[in-house]
Amino acid sequence: MSIDDHAAPRAARAPLSPEALAAAYTNMYRSRRLDDREISLKRQNRIYFQISGAGHEAVLTAAGMALTAGRDYVISYYRDRALMTQLGMTSREVILAAVGSKEDVTSGGRQMPCHWGHKRLNVISKSSCTGTQFLQAVGAAEVSRYREAMESVAARLPGHGDEVVLVTTGEGTTSQGELFEALNTACNSRLPVIFLVEDNGYAISVPVEAQTPGGSISELVKGYPNLKVLQGVDGCDVEDSLRAFEEALAWCRARKGPALIHAHVVRPYSHSMSDDQANYRPEAERAAEEARDPLRILSARLLREGVWTAEQLAAAQEAVDAEIEEATRQALAAPTPLPSEVMEQIYSPDLDPTSAAFSTPPQVAADDDGNKTMVDLINSCLRDEMARDERIVVFGEDVADASREEVLGQCKGKGGVFKVTHGLQARFGGRRVFNSPLAEANIVGRAIGMAYRGLRPVVEIQFLDYIWPAFQQIRNELATARWRSHGDWPAPVVIRVPSGGYLKGGAPYHSQSAETLFTHIPGLRVVMPSNALDANGLLRTAIRCDDPVLFLEPKHLYRQTYNKGPYPGPDYMIPFAQAAKVCEGDDLTVVTYGSLVHRSLQAVKLLQRERDRGVDLIDLRTLSPYDWGMISESVRRTGRLLVVHEESRAWGYGAELASRAAEELFEWLDAPPRRLASLDTFVGYHPDLEDVTLPQVEDVRRAMAALLDY
Repeated sequence: MSIDDHAAPRAARAPLSPEALAAAYTNMYRSRRLDDREISLKRQNRIYFQISGAGHEAVLTAAGMALTAGRDYVISYYRDRALMTQLGMTSREVILAAVGSKEDVTSGGRQMPCHWGHKRLNVISKSSCTGTQFLQAVGAAEVSRYREAMESVAARLPGHGDEVVLVTTGEGTTSQGELFEALNTACNSRLPVIFLVEDNGYAISVPVEAQTPGGSISELVKGYPNLKVLQGVDGCDVEDSLRAFEEALAWCRARKGPALIHAHVVRPYSHSMSDDQANYRPEAERAAEEARDPLRILSARLLREGVWTAEQLAAAQEAVDAEIEEATRQALAAPTPLPSEVMEQIYSPDLDPTSAAFSTPPQVAADDDGNKTMVDLINSCLRDEMARDERIVVFGEDVADASREEVLGQCKGKGGVFKVTHGLQARFGGRRVFNSPLAEANIVGRAIGMAYRGLRPVVEIQFLDYIWPAFQQIRNELATARWRSHGDWPAPVVIRVPSGGYLKGGAPYHSQSAETLFTHIPGLRVVMPSNALDANGLLRTAIRCDDPVLFLEPKHLYRQTYNKGPYPGPDYMIPFAQAAKVCEGDDLTVVTYGSLVHRSLQAVKLLQRERDRGVDLIDLRTLSPYDWGMISESVRRTGRLLVVHEESRAWGYGAELASRAAEELFEWLDAPPRRLASLDTFVGYHPDLEDVTLPQVEDVRRAMAALLDY
């Protein structure tokens, strides 16, 4: 498709000065020669990966010229080398990333090169995943709108008042659904986001017409309201690209909405060094693209217009080559990460939620009847924390009292399907408590972007059963954010999720327990309270710590009478990895959590009617990290371990505890560690199917008796 097929007239501007053209060429040449140097180093096995930005240099240089480095924000993709150097990233910094040096500003040698991140330049760390950046950019842009609306908190959030967020992508990644989720939110909220599509015609070997209906992403989205679409941008021409960026920036800085720039570029090198585009692109096509190479075009113009002589052009090139030579020498001599550092920055090094700093006693009023449900005390924790810290925002599906705030005087308000967030919007306003689209990745991705810029999102996924569209954002983005950026871009997000069964009629899609899939993820804290008071204290710890937390709320326990508690005051916290002893005994250790705590206690009482045996019943409360100290002490004393949980037995949470007990406590065991869990099937709709699938009180009693009889 010709770049002129969808071209629209752009605002007139004065031509670039000779000095600006020369500077643009120098940056483009620097980017290309850094590409070439990395290719050479990879062939020498002195670096470990290389991916090219060749052919994209003109539009990226224009982007860097238009943006304000260190003021605007950028979430880029891997071809954006020329953007980084134009913003101020040095040749040395680029090659430090390629060699994986400890001094690498993008990740400290933890990510592949070209996964750009630069704290000083406001370049937010990017992972390898395609398409995850869009929603994070939207969340980052929401912080700008939040600062403008909430003057009292503006000083605590980075920003200047007119900053924009640039998010970049290739045309192939526009096939990802999260682009359209991001556009939906950005357009609805008129967010200052520029989406730059660098269209080189191929996603590895797949041509654009096989990716996008009609072969043009800009044609598909030009009807979106509030979206300024700049089509037919010649991404090989610095001036045309700069005109497009100036229009987009003016639109976004005026807060009229987002913009999308569709820039057509070329790809003179293969996708990466593991790819050979000659296998799927004919020679004639590659030759035609070579004529559009932005370096060839601009160097010819500089000579034609007399900006430089041939000698001056060669001198400029030689100066850049010498710069890169010295940068390479320094980078190859730079220190590499130490193996002992691999565990650093998985969690916050400054705030440890397992420490005594997060242990504060409850302050219960004398007249408190202790009759608050789990719903009540989660709600009161959110209320207290939002009053304490204006950076906290609460959003998700149906969490607001009413999106149309004008109806609140006529309606009670919703506040979530379980009423956990009821009244928060009425108290704190729609800027801080609001509904999201029905899109789970949208919720988590935006929350990550907000957290990057200082907000403290507490989001809700309506049911654990529907969290899976957000799993990519949780596993590959949220949990890794601090580690892969070497501490520069942490994302302290709390995700509240109603989970589990025992509701009757929940069926396969309202009864799921899947905690093991999350406890398996480094960098993510996982919590599951069993009673109202613990829910309050643990949620407050989750909000005040600096790590991402998945807060699982057994919905069966929301309004049970047996787990009610008093309001503990606005500062009550329980440290993570501090289990609770429900009852004590010397003959058997039972470890459980969530809805199985009360059922296990009932089973203990039944067992003790039959025989005089004591049971140490442990409620873990937090699943990652967990209180191995309490478990270990108990098993050394009792000699027997039973792990009881609601999740399926095979590869379930109990397998980890049983395995560790066998490895570390073998000499103290009088019987093999055992597990009691759900059957390895799905929860059925009919109560008889649910009852036989989920562990019941009698199941726990039998399991305890069998282990005692071993």
